Amino acid sequence: MSIAISMILVDLLTYLILAYFVVINTVYLVLLVISFFATRQLNKSREAYKITGLFDSDLYKSVSVLLPVFNEENTIKSTVYSLIQLDFNDFEIIIINDGSTDETFEVLEREFELFPSERFLPEILPHKPVQGIYRSNLFPNLLVLDKENGKKADALNAGVNASRKDVICNVDSDSWLEPNILQQMLRAFVEDEKTIAVGGIVRIANGSIFDRGQLKQTLAPKTFLGKIQVVEYLRSFLFGRIGWSSVDGLIIISGAFAVFDRAALIETGGYKRESIGEDIEVIVNMHQHFTDKGKPYSMRYLPEPVCWTMVPENWHQLSAQRNRWQRGLADTLFNHKKMIGNPKYGWLGMFSLPFHLVFELLGPLLELMSYLLFFLLMITGLLDPAFAILFILFAVLFGVILSIGSVLLDELTYKPYTRLSDVFSITIHAVFENFGFRQLHFWWRLRGLLDYLRKNKEWNIEDRNPKLTNTFHWLWFGSINLFFAALLVYGLVL
Repeated sequence: MSIAISMILVDLLTYLILAYFVVINTVYLVLLVISFFATRQLNKSREAYKITGLFDSDLYKSVSVLLPVFNEENTIKSTVYSLIQLDFNDFEIIIINDGSTDETFEVLEREFELFPSERFLPEILPHKPVQGIYRSNLFPNLLVLDKENGKKADALNAGVNASRKDVICNVDSDSWLEPNILQQMLRAFVEDEKTIAVGGIVRIANGSIFDRGQLKQTLAPKTFLGKIQVVEYLRSFLFGRIGWSSVDGLIIISGAFAVFDRAALIETGGYKRESIGEDIEVIVNMHQHFTDKGKPYSMRYLPEPVCWTMVPENWHQLSAQRNRWQRGLADTLFNHKKMIGNPKYGWLGMFSLPFHLVFELLGPLLELMSYLLFFLLMITGLLDPAFAILFILFAVLFGVILSIGSVLLDELTYKPYTRLSDVFSITIHAVFENFGFRQLHFWWRLRGLLDYLRKNKEWNIEDRNPKLTNTFHWLWFGSINLFFAALLVYGLVL
């Protein structure tokens, strides 16, 4: 009897895992298709704007660009110059020096000739004390806040308090904006007055050539991890988020670049300072607030306004980043658990949040179960080797198709790379991303979930031996590829 029950449980678990892989890949494929048609429609709209001249319209709201910085003495000048050169009529730049311990403030002071300002700072959103407010003698629309360290969300709250414009635009300190990006982003506010938040595409700057904050030539990253992340960003950030936005299920706008209606941001309490992932928390919180109040609103994700950002190019920094993202997702879903499966919140509550809970947050646990079950059944002889190999190869092949599809759709639509060699290289890495990197990413997400359960809310979890971590990851990556190679050979023999 116990053997029969065990077999039934194994069968149920097997079907559960099969259903998991089928559903997650089907949803990703559907999102990719939705994104393709949504992107084509947005491109037609863009051409109409060019013809009618609405890009230069006075209908646009004024903008406060917020730049929180911490120990950015080497890149701060380039980033600020990219903001100063924005092609927009009415905007101000507010740099929030969040207690830097290097020469960040001194670089700003020298380069932009700062002098003390008497600008009033209202106490609207909570943040750590501001020790000084400064203006630039060279650029009247440049303001610098020098404050105690409180981390990113705290710094952004201070910037919102200091702002005087209609719309808030947040930018990361290691990012660069294209000159016409504000005009493109604020189209959403012109087209729909209910708009409260807009996100734009974040592309990887590693490898490209910049001069004083301006993009001179788009090139693919030189490193393996840089190219892998290009593929990852295209699939998950570009086409994934456009798809979710199209069905009103968007739960995150990248913290590297986001635009908010200032009044709406203040009404919802600004940024939650104790949050691990302030970018996802602020979006889900706005969804809940405006739905609970019965106020109509709109959030959009646009594929063309481009923010270029630097990404980690070594294993230990990348693993720490993905760990933090997973903990941020867990924190937000826990804080807003009443929304999950709640029809009051429409597609967001009934589909998007449950999907992110099961497949993004708990997905690593299900994947771990699938690996353990696979080896258990293989050892006990309860699994047909031919079926197992075909299933694994099919799952990997499906992932390869999605990755390559994202790269090719991006190239056909936006042509980000001018060199054919770059397109070819990125496409090749779209294949390699599914062999080794995906498995490592599963491990990082699993660790992030476990660290959250251990109540670790540090911004980054310290890596005590980065060199050993990098060596371990390369060995792991190589071992996974050898395993897949052996599996393929075995499958061909069978």
